[in-house]
Amino acid sequence: TGWRLSLRVVPGSRRTEVAGPVGEQLKVKVAAPPNDGKANAELIRFVAASFGVPARDVKIRQGLHGRSKVVEIESDVALPGAWL
Repeated sequence: TGWRLSLRVVPGSRRTEVAGPVGEQLKVKVAAPPNDGKANAELIRFVAASFGVPARDVKIRQGLHGRSKVVEIESDVALPGAWL
């Protein structure tokens, strides 16, 4: 159960938000710099808050060092409206 999301992450944005589809990925702008894992930490925080799950249930499965990422939510929750 859960979700597997293919995301295109844009670090260093003004605010963290879902920006819409880009090809077969969903673009997520992240208000954190891409260094020292800060953008990844902000992405995990944002996804967890959006889905209403603890951050420990959100894992970056692919793309830890790139902009294209596969994020997995290990919880049976509904897809938030902003993510459609």
